[in-house]
Amino acid sequence: MIRLAIRVRREQAEIALAELLELVPDGVEEIDLGDEIEYAVYGAPGELPQLPALQAAVGGALVDVSTTEVPDDWSERWKLFHHPLVVSQRLYVRPPWEPARPDLIDLVIDPGQAFGTGAHATTRLVLELLLEVPNPQGRLVDLGAGSGVLGLAGAKIGFCPVLAVDNDPRSLAATSDNARANKVKIDLARVDLKRDPIPSAPTVLANLVTPLLIELAPRLPNPLPRCLIVSGILSTEASSVAEAFAARGMAVKSSREQNEWTAIVLVPQSGLG
Repeated sequence: MIRLAIRVRREQAEIALAELLELVPDGVEEIDLGDEIEYAVYGAPGELPQLPALQAAVGGALVDVSTTEVPDDWSERWKLFHHPLVVSQRLYVRPPWEPARPDLIDLVIDPGQAFGTGAHATTRLVLELLLEVPNPQGRLVDLGAGSGVLGLAGAKIGFCPVLAVDNDPRSLAATSDNARANKVKIDLARVDLKRDPIPSAPTVLANLVTPLLIELAPRLPNPLPRCLIVSGILSTEASSVAEAFAARGMAVKSSREQNEWTAIVLVPQSGLG
């Protein structure tokens, strides 16, 4: 097995990640190295190139590229990188091989299927804010499902029906598998968020990259969501995202930061009075 890794300076990480996810929508492994972030993908010999150490440009970001051979027991060793996650002392997000905790809401997510296990700051921020929504009920839409962690969490805390949309059929398949593992009903739809109409709901989650959020803002359907939680935003770009949604009639109710990432809760401007 071959591991192809790139290292990029933290301030350029989002640019590189957005480009990588266009090539490998199943997701990448992410390792925080302080001033740098390392992203890696795995594949059999022949599927990934075996390259010497080099520098390359990815979406305008300069990255260091390396390949290494992974030991034969990699399929078990990689599990060491995926640990259960406790969110707001209420939700327990765990891989299938870890036991449930009876004192917390249990959410099983297979990290081997698609990007998004809840561990990344952008996902964790949405989960924290979602758990703070008062009286969670009614329709919820998750824009960009990945592995389904956000939509499934919504279903677990009381939202119904829940619709998860993604443009990658493999992500939808992973969401479907995770829904079965959690014994949760969730609706799925293949939607290209750059072109297709945006599904409407009173509660909408969108953990996407900043450029896509800004593209999406003017296309929000009527009626506007009563609660829209957006994430995937570098803190330096939060004001640009807020301005884009303000032009569509959405106002910032609150926001939360973790490391260099920000998530924002938006409501209709008419509801802030």
